[in-house]
Amino acid sequence: MKTKSLLFLFLLLSCMAFSQIKANPDDAAIKKSLTYFVNSIKSKQIDQAVSCIYPKFFTIVSKEQMTQILNMTYNNPFMKIEVQDLKFGNIEKPELIIGEYFSIAHYFLKLKCNVSSLNDEMKQKMNSALTAKYGANNVKYLANEGSYLINANMKACAVSKDKKIWKFVILEKEYKKELVKVLPKKILDKF
Repeated sequence: MKTKSLLFLFLLLSCMAFSQIKANPDDAAIKKSLTYFVNSIKSKQIDQAVSCIYPKFFTIVSKEQMTQILNMTYNNPFMKIEVQDLKFGNIEKPELIIGEYFSIAHYFLKLKCNVSSLNDEMKQKMNSALTAKYGANNVKYLANEGSYLINANMKACAVSKDKKIWKFVILEKEYKKELVKVLPKKILDKF
């Protein structure tokens, strides 16, 4: 009798746990689009990556400026940044706001930043900037390679009209004031 009671309790707890983990059906489409964006950056296909950005974002930063920024970041001969890994965290259920769906997606990038061609002063500035942005626990310097390994905890707002094709705005607190022109207040209040 005791065994049956324990078995019943175990099954009940398992059912409750799995019902809470139930995946959002839009997760796959958001993950696919975000993976395409990250892989475009990884393969240095900058124009392709820019095409993944939410068009209203270009009212703040022009498409040409964004292309230049991404090129300076990922095609820089003095500081080579390599995207090594992408993992997904929580993806919120999309909300329909004024004819578009918005979802905040949490994801994690593992980056390798080779700074071996920089002088010591520039390396120190880079170290300060990286630890300020990502946290000391997420930045590790590999002296033998002259590279930083960075675990970047990221957020993006996925936007879609049809829940099939998603465009993105990277959410960073320091740009929240500018994003007021692009994203609904309800979404901005979440980060």
